[in-house]
Amino acid sequence: MAGDLQEQEKDVGLTPPGGHYSHFTEAGGLVFVSGQLPIAPGGKKLADASFDEQALQVMDNVERTLRAAGCGLDSLVQVRIYLDDIDNWPRLNTLYANWLGEHKPARAIVPTPPLHYGFKIEIEAVARASS
Repeated sequence: MAGDLQEQEKDVGLTPPGGHYSHFTEAGGLVFVSGQLPIAPGGKKLADASFDEQALQVMDNVERTLRAAGCGLDSLVQVRIYLDDIDNWPRLNTLYANWLGEHKPARAIVPTPPLHYGFKIEIEAVARASS
């Protein structure tokens, strides 16, 4: 199964995980998306990029991960967003609303100390698995 997940992740352009985890796993009819960071498909870490660039890349990574799991944004049921600066919340809310449109899964915003590599945002999520 792990090999299959890795192939699915590669098929949608995800960079291999930087640690001992998968980008997603399925259990109990749900897809659990690991925390996604602003890392471009080629592996470039966007630590020096603007908040908007980082947020958009993370959202793209979540969407790619969902596609690898065989579902889409409309399958999201819960999203947790870690921000290194709570002052970015209003901007995040605008980008997030544009990303999801009318779909409104449950959401939590978690202010954090600095994130790994100096990133400004990380997103993890739970979605319904495709049937």
